Amino acid sequence: MPVHPLLASRFSPMWFDSDWNVTDDDVEVLLDAARWAPSAGNSQPWAYFVARRGEPEHDRIVKHLARSSGRWAPSASLLIVTMAHRYVEDTDWAYSDFADYDLGQSVAHLTLQAHAMDLACRQFRAFNLETLTDDLQPGAGWHIVSMIAIGRAAEDRPADRERRSTEELRTAPWD
Repeated sequence: MPVHPLLASRFSPMWFDSDWNVTDDDVEVLLDAARWAPSAGNSQPWAYFVARRGEPEHDRIVKHLARSSGRWAPSASLLIVTMAHRYVEDTDWAYSDFADYDLGQSVAHLTLQAHAMDLACRQFRAFNLETLTDDLQPGAGWHIVSMIAIGRAAEDRPADRERRSTEELRTAPWD
């Protein structure tokens, strides 16, 4: 059985259609997909700051982008700041080793849902973490991890995308 077409056809565009706008319903479906991700102990240690283009939240986020992402990310219909809750309540743990992993699971669910809706996502970390954190002021134990740009791709999926082989996945990190 081959890899599901939804997985094989997904790509991260560098350019988005700046004339297309995500709807409230689109945002709700994307967040609903994200909330169904598995997590350690069902802790669901993720949160999202949602910023639609043309709204004050979007302008608030864009000013923290690095020069590299600032060239393309503002054209996305939606920018989402991802956060992980790294403190585990009701324990003496100072840090959760699985919060970022669980956030990644949630982002993957959101990404595949977006692709199923003919939307594209580009995940990135090219922004000033310190100034964005100061601006958004996440609550105690919450840490900003990454951003996701979402919208309609303004480019076609490259036909010659290269991926590491499954053999490399089995052997690359081992001595």
